[in-house]
Amino acid sequence: MTEDTTPIATLFERAEDYSKTTLKLFKLNAIDKSADVASSLVARLAVIMTVVFSVLIISIGVALWLGKLFIDSSYGFFVVGGFYVFMAIILHLFRKQWLKYPVSNSIIKQMLKEKTL
Repeated sequence: MTEDTTPIATLFERAEDYSKTTLKLFKLNAIDKSADVASSLVARLAVIMTVVFSVLIISIGVALWLGKLFIDSSYGFFVVGGFYVFMAIILHLFRKQWLKYPVSNSIIKQMLKEKTL
């Protein structure tokens, strides 16, 4: 038994297959981009954590060293703390130029990057 299908029925069938395939491709592309952005953020987070711990240890060492120079170790910690307050104020003033825009641009570049095989 052969099936008699009209060209309209065939067209609807192909359109349905095309829409399903397009939707599946869109989902896979979204998953790929999300995984790419997430893995990039995790890698950057690992580097940032390493830098933070290094800066913390160096800060303690500098504070103790300055404390020896100033005769009282608490003075060294006050100087290092004051330096970090100053840096926090500078970062707050320039947060959009130094933090917000570069991070946003990086995420957008990751999302729009073409996949190369």
